[in-house]
Amino acid sequence: MRRRAFTSSALATLAAPMAASLAAPAIAQTWPAKQLHMVIPYPPGGPSDVSTRIVMDRAAQILGQSVLFDNKAGASGMIGAEYVKNQPVDTYTFLTTTTAMVCITRHLQPIPFDPEKDFIPVSRMSTSWGAFAVHPSVPAKTVAEFVAYAKANPGKINYGSAGLATITHLFGEMLNLEAGIQMVHVPYRGSAPATNALLAGEVQVQFDQLTLPHIKAGKVRGLAMLAEVRHPDFPDIPTLREQGYGKDGGDSWFGVLAPAGTPLAVVAKLDQAIAAALRAPDIMAKVHNGGMRVTYLNPADFKERIAVENKSFGEIIKKGNIKLT
Repeated sequence: MRRRAFTSSALATLAAPMAASLAAPAIAQTWPAKQLHMVIPYPPGGPSDVSTRIVMDRAAQILGQSVLFDNKAGASGMIGAEYVKNQPVDTYTFLTTTTAMVCITRHLQPIPFDPEKDFIPVSRMSTSWGAFAVHPSVPAKTVAEFVAYAKANPGKINYGSAGLATITHLFGEMLNLEAGIQMVHVPYRGSAPATNALLAGEVQVQFDQLTLPHIKAGKVRGLAMLAEVRHPDFPDIPTLREQGYGKDGGDSWFGVLAPAGTPLAVVAKLDQAIAAALRAPDIMAKVHNGGMRVTYLNPADFKERIAVENKSFGEIIKKGNIKLT
């Protein structure tokens, strides 16, 4: 009897993974059967919110469902992320993610989730444009000329950012480390006041998307695009990578994560819908008009990108001794 009991238990244990694997295709065939729940852990109106709404609304339509957008902002995205982590896996709840959420904040303070263990990458959707801009008083028209000028004037060049440990801060520290220069960081309460400081000459440098209209207006000079490719509206401005710096990441991107335990068949189906949405010309135009570009990555490539930039930003934060206070 004991042997029969053991055998039955063992067979049940062996059958469980088989049942799960057989169930996955069935889930993919019937999913989604109801509205999707998209948690955006940032306030309405920001680039992560705009990007998510543009893309996921179309992806949900492709899947034959609607989507509920749920802004749970606070603590640099941690409140929304913790909320999704703690929900029972229902295959309908997903999370917007950003570079900062999974590659930066974790190196600065304890966070209430493990990016690798608690979530599965679904898709990277888009990336914000950004520019390395200088005040007209800086006598440099290329990054090489700027580096030479900075080396000749150590500690005399200030760069503004949207705040401590923001990506706009880390870009400047990245260039300090890679070029061997000594720019002085001046944090502001957001990108807008930092840009105003650049226009007024209070700081000489800024790494930010908000500099783009002022570059176009000729009020500041763009030395490099903070992107993998040149901006279509600024074809004469090379990328930072083209000029030998920022090779290991630094893009401010937006993507979608699924809670750990979500069947991979569901992840794959949502990824396919997101990819199809991003191929649509009208969606590409809306993303561009929102100050971003389509930079789709599938689950495997997105996972790899997160790992690369997590390492890169971790090294910048450590070497630069960057802290939140």
